[in-house]
Amino acid sequence: MSRTRRSFVPPYLLRRLAETDPAYAGGLALDEAVRGERAALAPVPVTERTRAPAWAVHDARQTTELPGTLRRSAGQAPVGDAAVDEAAEGTAAALAFFAQAYGRASYDGSGAPAVVTVHYGRDYANAFWDGSQLVFGDGDGRVFGRFTRAVDVLGHELTHAVVEHSAGLVYQGQSGALNESVADVFAACLKQWLLGQSAAQGDWLIGAGIFLPGVAARALRDMAAPGTAYDDPALGRDPQPGHMRDYVDTLDDNGGVHLNSGIPNRAFHLAALAVGGSSAEGAGRIWYDALTGGDVRPRSDFASFAAATVLAAGPHAAAVREAWDAVGVVPGATGVPGTPAAGSSAATRVAVRRTGGFAGLVAEGAVDLDADDPRARELRLLSERVDLGSVEQVHPVPDAFVYEVDVCGARAVVPEPRLTPDLRRIVELVLGE
Repeated sequence: MSRTRRSFVPPYLLRRLAETDPAYAGGLALDEAVRGERAALAPVPVTERTRAPAWAVHDARQTTELPGTLRRSAGQAPVGDAAVDEAAEGTAAALAFFAQAYGRASYDGSGAPAVVTVHYGRDYANAFWDGSQLVFGDGDGRVFGRFTRAVDVLGHELTHAVVEHSAGLVYQGQSGALNESVADVFAACLKQWLLGQSAAQGDWLIGAGIFLPGVAARALRDMAAPGTAYDDPALGRDPQPGHMRDYVDTLDDNGGVHLNSGIPNRAFHLAALAVGGSSAEGAGRIWYDALTGGDVRPRSDFASFAAATVLAAGPHAAAVREAWDAVGVVPGATGVPGTPAAGSSAATRVAVRRTGGFAGLVAEGAVDLDADDPRARELRLLSERVDLGSVEQVHPVPDAFVYEVDVCGARAVVPEPRLTPDLRRIVELVLGE
């Protein structure tokens, strides 16, 4: 079965960059986040019962070929490549966290080895789970740096794999926003667990330090206060809502999964404070039991997920219900906001719109095939060769870029891992990558 990937950088951030800096209109293969100060990885004792599964880190050497060259495996010493070693330490820590906090044997619950690739693409600013492995770029060097520098980014991507192998939340609309939120929840729990912090002591920031110096941003997301993580001339203001009254209906980013995840994120933060103690052992335990207990379905919306957490909360049920009420979600009251219909396109135009990604930025462009444009000739040849009707329609991929491709009126939505060579060339020409 074909899978989709979840990328770390949201598309709305990429679009803002494209609007303020022409270089980003095509060069945003960026989904990667720099974290200036990587959380220290405390040594984690591993018992025989919860022995961490195997993992392996590969190097794509700035190509998009996966998995790349094997560089380091479980039990081996650091190799001196920052991205390789950060990925190795972060992956090992995330696997140990799930094993010790919840008794889970790897992301699938059955001890599957974790496969990781670093140095993916050239100037690629993103990270994603593609259904079989974790992938990290090196950033663009202007706004974003290495995604591997932030242990919560590694935890976020590994959690997408946990979600896929438990509730299987479909990466679209409210279930997709829940998929993103759950990944943030356990990323925050991982970071606090490694630092020995309680819920009250945690900073609740996701991707703190992923932006390079000079960018006015505390992090990519703030779970405690969605919509406040950054405010920068190039990036704009953080657009995440923290309440259902501000829910965003959009076609972008698989229905706004990186935007609307702010609502359940804030609910978890409030629940974690109310339950008290360690987020991992307190509210995190409740969220994990809900996720894996069978009450959460692939297309669960916020209300049904909230109901599952209340059922799993035991003596903390009232506190969890109040946390959801505070963000405008009534546990059990189902109902998903609608999605606007897509528009049409001209018959002599090739257009590409890229959304998704860990930072949520958007890039788009179009070329009139009848215009005096140096790209038109090659695009005409490609348009005659490409049959978008034969492109396999697959579910979105967590944190992956999503491309809406319109070739003379024929349209397809394709996650980046599924781009054919011809489609990838169309993307490069239209977006200038």
